[in-house]
Amino acid sequence: MLATALAPALARRGIHYGWVMVALTFLVSLASAGALGVLGALMLPLQREYGWDLTSISGALALRLLLFGLIAPFAAAFLARFGLTRMVVIAFAIIVAGLGLSMVMTAPWQLWLTWGGMTGIGSGLVALVLSATVATRWFVARRGLVVGILTATNATGQLIFLPVAAWIAQEAGWRMALVPGVAFCGVAALLFWLLARNHPAELGLAPYGETKVVPPAPPAGNAVALAFTALGEAARTRVFWILFFTFGVCGLSTIGLVQTHFVPLCADFGVSEVQAASMLALIGAFDFVGTIVSGWLSDRYDNRILLFWYYGLRGLSLLALPFSDFSLIGLSLFAVFYGLDWVATVPPTVKLTGAAFGREKAPIVFGWIFTAHQLGGAVAALGAGWSRDALASYLPAFALAGAACLIAAALALGARRRAEPAAA
Repeated sequence: MLATALAPALARRGIHYGWVMVALTFLVSLASAGALGVLGALMLPLQREYGWDLTSISGALALRLLLFGLIAPFAAAFLARFGLTRMVVIAFAIIVAGLGLSMVMTAPWQLWLTWGGMTGIGSGLVALVLSATVATRWFVARRGLVVGILTATNATGQLIFLPVAAWIAQEAGWRMALVPGVAFCGVAALLFWLLARNHPAELGLAPYGETKVVPPAPPAGNAVALAFTALGEAARTRVFWILFFTFGVCGLSTIGLVQTHFVPLCADFGVSEVQAASMLALIGAFDFVGTIVSGWLSDRYDNRILLFWYYGLRGLSLLALPFSDFSLIGLSLFAVFYGLDWVATVPPTVKLTGAAFGREKAPIVFGWIFTAHQLGGAVAALGAGWSRDALASYLPAFALAGAACLIAAALALGARRRAEPAAA
């Protein structure tokens, strides 16, 4: 196999194969996020073609986020039971099928089936849980940095392709805007299948930062039972519920609100779709820097303090957005400030989860915490769409999200580094 030949060659050059796994996971995350992140930029073209209201369209996107989150803890168990390569290929097959079928849809229920159900299930099988699994299995040293890199890729991939998608949709229709993402997913899945390995011991390696080769644990039993067992143990700790709530606020204030509704929000203030999508891409570019730096910081400083600052600054930026006048300068300043903080919360959250629940259980527990992230995103995606249709304004939704971030900042300080019994 290619990995068996490549690993010794890299080792002779002082390169651990874990970095190949990072590169492959980077590519998979970028492809998945890029293919699905563009959907927010296609809401208005879809509305113009079919006449569907924004509540119906954003509802389908909310369903995707909801399924994305509900599947995450089971995805971690599936990865443990069936292996990384098999699950990545299955996930991408579902995503590609969903996007492909959406090109011939004619009714809202088909939008909910394809953009909502199929892409939600497919993306939920990989998502951040794959990144957390690779980081915890393959790395001891530099784990926070690895999580930062992979998290930045996932979030940035959701944003940097938006201007291209908006331009293609404007020039050739929204269906053609889906084609590059579908092709990218196919290439990423093929490379992962050819080069990825489930565990460093399969190549006779110890995790990066260790010297002892530890054989992988035998395949887990029933994946569903494993996921619920991990939840039962985690739910008895205070740290789990703090991370669960704060990460829910993270999803509410990013993918559910800004990623989904930023383009229509800007359109309400006279900003073109391509320009608004370009601002999201700028957010993505600064997110890439901010999240990697966050990973570096999470290896060195108290992760609770980092979360306090991240949520607090994000809340202030959302509350300040209405005062930007939606000018080029105002939106650019928001994009830089908010972008640095887009998903900087992920590395500290993963580190706190690992410290509390251990290497084997942490990916599954993080899957449940990630469920909260997507639940928050789903609530914001649907709620902001309702706010626009019922109140003729997105601004109440942005104000509520900003306030929620300030509450999360305060709660983050109570997330202890180790699990402890919940207070009676």
